[in-house]
Amino acid sequence: MKGILIFLIVFGLLVFVHEFGHFIVAKKSGILVREFSIGMGPKLFQIRRNPTTYTIRWLPLGGYVRLAGSDDESKLDPGMTVILQLNDQNEVVRIDASESDMPIEGIPVQVTKADLVDNLVIEGYENGDENKPVTYHVNHDATIIEKNGTELIIAPRDTQFNEAKVWQKLATNFAGPFMNILLGFVVFLIWTFTVPGPATTTIQSTTNGSPAQIAKIEPGDRIVAVNGQKINSFEQVTEKVNQSKGKSLKFELSKDGSTKTVIVKPKAHRIQKQKIYQIGIVAKSNENAGVKLKRGWDTAVSTTGLIFNAVGNLFRHFSLNKLSGPVGIYSQTSQVSQMGFTYVLAFLAMISINLGIVNLIPIPGLDGGKLLLNLIELVRGKPISEEHEAIVELIGFGLLLVLIIAVTGNDIYRYFIK
Repeated sequence: MKGILIFLIVFGLLVFVHEFGHFIVAKKSGILVREFSIGMGPKLFQIRRNPTTYTIRWLPLGGYVRLAGSDDESKLDPGMTVILQLNDQNEVVRIDASESDMPIEGIPVQVTKADLVDNLVIEGYENGDENKPVTYHVNHDATIIEKNGTELIIAPRDTQFNEAKVWQKLATNFAGPFMNILLGFVVFLIWTFTVPGPATTTIQSTTNGSPAQIAKIEPGDRIVAVNGQKINSFEQVTEKVNQSKGKSLKFELSKDGSTKTVIVKPKAHRIQKQKIYQIGIVAKSNENAGVKLKRGWDTAVSTTGLIFNAVGNLFRHFSLNKLSGPVGIYSQTSQVSQMGFTYVLAFLAMISINLGIVNLIPIPGLDGGKLLLNLIELVRGKPISEEHEAIVELIGFGLLLVLIIAVTGNDIYRYFIK
């Protein structure tokens, strides 16, 4: 149960932050965001704050944004009956197309023709009287109640995504992956304060009977050099000890203004089937806030670099085992949740950066594919036709769906069957 809960939180947060990036930049760019949903599935609650409808849905799996566009236009089919509310100028300001048993108060109209994108008109028969054809002008900011009961603003042409400037499209498509990468950096900066600070070259303690204790290394000693080479970090000490392969090392130590030299013979240990050489020292940690922040930032930067390298390697040597879908993420989250809060934070940061970078791959169906189309539009000076764009995206979604099915099947085999 704990693993499932943490998975829902991690997965939900990743998707929510991604969609929030698209949402906030689209609104700033003047693109109409018709709906911003927290969660998926059936609607639990809705509130409208012009021009966006905010909904909470039953399944706590992230969320989504509905941007006004040709694929999300409000349409009224001929023959359907709708209820229209008018303002003082006899403009339609609210359309009930839900066909609910409890419609809003207004005028029932049987639709013969409707255009809620360009001309903003509804034609039909008032109260079903075919002898009284009527034409209503629709207010630019009118709302429509869909069949599922969600009330959204209509999507006139000038508010649609495709009508935005190319830089606004680029910014909106890039915002989702960027927010995931940003979340990863922020979480790493939080994580760095939940664990001890970076190790220094000053000794905090030695293990009983260890090579360090035998060599008379004491708490408070600062390692200055190993085998005559100056030491600036504890990582250098670890590296020198491992490289020794058990051969004796000369340590130069400093404490309270005095120095001493000791000979230490590292001892081999088996850790996860690997031979590791140790001398039995625990380094004093640096709890300075600035140092911790730098450690968190450096960890985020190095993680980003490793993920870029991994993505490049994926294209050079493709393998399904290098990919994970929701099943794989769930399994990994369950394992990490048993290790403690700090490990969950580090995992969240890493997977968030990973999600952001993978989404930037120029494959149709991903944000990177949309960004590629935006760049082509920038070079051509005009957008690709909607028909061609739809074909490209359809092919991309098909290939992506096949990949998702393959990855999910492989994850199930790797984590639950093998």
